[in-house]
Amino acid sequence: MLYLKKLTYHPPAAPTAILKSINLELAPQQLGLVIGPSGSGKSTLLEILSGLVESTAGEILWRDQELTSEHLQQLAGLVFQFPERHFCGGTILEELRLGHPELGASRVQEALKEVGLDHLSLDTSPQSLSGGQQRRLALAVQLIRQPHLLLLDEPTAGLDWSMRRQLVNLLARLKTHWTLFVVSHDASELAAIADRCWHLDRGELEAVEPALIS
Repeated sequence: MLYLKKLTYHPPAAPTAILKSINLELAPQQLGLVIGPSGSGKSTLLEILSGLVESTAGEILWRDQELTSEHLQQLAGLVFQFPERHFCGGTILEELRLGHPELGASRVQEALKEVGLDHLSLDTSPQSLSGGQQRRLALAVQLIRQPHLLLLDEPTAGLDWSMRRQLVNLLARLKTHWTLFVVSHDASELAAIADRCWHLDRGELEAVEPALIS
């Protein structure tokens, strides 16, 4: 179970807190969805959960163990908005093995199968993939690390309706094995597969029923 207790982020240069006493809980193998407008603090929340930024106050717990930023970097895998812009490998295999040169062929194929890309040649360039395939590859890059918590920032942004639907279906399958935490300003499709939903605005978080989101 993931718990956030009175999580606050107030950088010294900011006149007010970006995140204000955030409380939430998310069970394993659930998809939690945070919706809110641009500038509401969604990406900052993901950066804290991934260990890239330290909160000013509050606690983050996983299975009742309080986590530091170093713990979170091991626990969570973050898929950025437009992750294809961050690809560095010349081939799919190189992209998956970045930072993990010891990974064997079976582990690589398992990750690709998880996201429906196991039919592609490992010599394929990530830049030659379609937009939807690139998002799937970005997911595989994180899944190969075996994170307990998968974080996604605006996963459907920039995709056409067909690719959006395919990605939403993929996330619905992934949550049977992983715990997913997604932030988006457009939650109309994602709400249908969410177990828990919250609305974030001006740093304040409020729980909402997924069925009420359109």
